[in-house]
Amino acid sequence: MNEKDKDLLREEREEKHEGKGESGEKHEEHRKKKKKEEIPSDVKKELEEKEGTIKSLEERLLYLQADFENFKKIKAKEKADLLKYANEIIVRELLPVIDNLELALKHAESTEDYKGIHEGVKITLNEFMKVLEKAGVKPVEAVGRKFDPNFHEAFYQEEHEDMEPDTVVSEFQRGYLLNDRLIRPSRVGVSKKPEIQ
Repeated sequence: MNEKDKDLLREEREEKHEGKGESGEKHEEHRKKKKKEEIPSDVKKELEEKEGTIKSLEERLLYLQADFENFKKIKAKEKADLLKYANEIIVRELLPVIDNLELALKHAESTEDYKGIHEGVKITLNEFMKVLEKAGVKPVEAVGRKFDPNFHEAFYQEEHEDMEPDTVVSEFQRGYLLNDRLIRPSRVGVSKKPEIQ
């Protein structure tokens, strides 16, 4: 039996009797060391190159993860700012309406001209409605229309001989749509047939 066969036989015995203690760990280290020594130099060189590639890829991955975390933080801040200042345009357009209302109040304090005040408030209301229209707000059509529970909220019923039942006859509070979505229903009075006595 030559030396190489003896070594193999010894290794097999060590594997069978290997325990969990210091001697088992030492044998394991010795085997790994021996295997490394047996690796040809060209394979060693290739392994070193692969290890270098793995290290550079790991570093790149860490940089990419850091970049992605920064990107997420930037996007979260942009989203928060967008939500915070989303109404800036409409608010800026409403400021002249507020100015006009303040002027109307000042004018009302110094005059008895109620007709002029009425006209001023009417003009301001029209201005206000134009700003809301630009923002996609439209009033719900109610009076004279068939009662629609999707857009109208019945406040009371009125007897009318000359009208179809369930027709909106009056409006107490106007309803509004925002980009065709109902944001407030119209509170209305609805017609009904007179009760026969």
